[in-house]
Amino acid sequence: MLAKRVSELPVEGTWIYEPKWDGFRALVFRDGDEILLQSRDTKSLNRYFPELLDPLRAALPVRCVLDGEIVVATKDGLDFDALQLRIHPAASRVKLLSQQTPASIVFFDLLCESDRDLCPEPFESRRKLLESILSSAKPPIHLTPATSNSIVASDWFRRFEGAGLDGVMAKPPSGTYEPDKRVMFKVKHERDCDCVVAGFRWHKKGERTMIGSLLLGLFDDSGVLHHVGVCASFTTEMRHELVEFLAPYRENALATHPWKGWAEHGLEANGGAHRMPGGQSRWSQGKDLSWEPLRPELVVEVAYEHMQSGRFRHMSRFRRWRTDKKPSDCTYAQLEVVAPQELMEIFATGR
Repeated sequence: MLAKRVSELPVEGTWIYEPKWDGFRALVFRDGDEILLQSRDTKSLNRYFPELLDPLRAALPVRCVLDGEIVVATKDGLDFDALQLRIHPAASRVKLLSQQTPASIVFFDLLCESDRDLCPEPFESRRKLLESILSSAKPPIHLTPATSNSIVASDWFRRFEGAGLDGVMAKPPSGTYEPDKRVMFKVKHERDCDCVVAGFRWHKKGERTMIGSLLLGLFDDSGVLHHVGVCASFTTEMRHELVEFLAPYRENALATHPWKGWAEHGLEANGGAHRMPGGQSRWSQGKDLSWEPLRPELVVEVAYEHMQSGRFRHMSRFRRWRTDKKPSDCTYAQLEVVAPQELMEIFATGR
């Protein structure tokens, strides 16, 4: 079951609110000793998170299906980068990481228990049964906090971001479980930021007649321009218009470009295609990540959700050009920093 994004927390009517966890969504199937962690695309995640299998056998009913999120929780909050590293082809590497950065799983729905299909049941009934099932569960198994109080949910939205949580979910108490349908709501953080446009990628369609995405940069305190992500929320018409708009900034762009070293490395290694260092990965196999440099003179205002490891966690969205801003004004200093929240406090409230 999926969620529709809304701009504000719904307060009219009755809702059950939950924190929105930032991890890998997973359905967990148990049938006797057999456990399956199934990803959104129906693939098994068992080999990547072996440390969860025995705790799940100890905590769950003999036959059941639960919906949840796999996360890596550290003293500084959720670590999505560490979570991504777990998807590794080498079993020895996965085993080492499972010891160094063990995963947890947070449950928020119950789809089946024994021979009883719970999908047609109201969510509030499924939630009560889930609470009963997990009442004695121990870490790394967790039950997500839930409240029907919109004031508490608003407080979660403000405070829990510092622990790496994504926002707040709102679910109708009478709602049934409807796979692949967006019948619940999510409210996510959104901020704006002025960035330098230092390059672009062609759209996968159009034979170089449409812009796919803009490559964004921010300056640090020492004046180094860092690649922080991309902006790609354009209409088809705008993608065509951007080709002509960006053309003057392509002239001699590489001569003094701050990412010249990356581009030259890419030319040598990829037969003429500019590539960001580390661009090709197991997450982007088959994607064309070649890019075209632009003179870093344009400034764009984008909307983003949050930063992680100095980069936008998700793709940012175009808002407007800032012809009134100098590229040198585009620094990390403009970003809002949210104080960290102790994750164990959040986990504890869900017991």
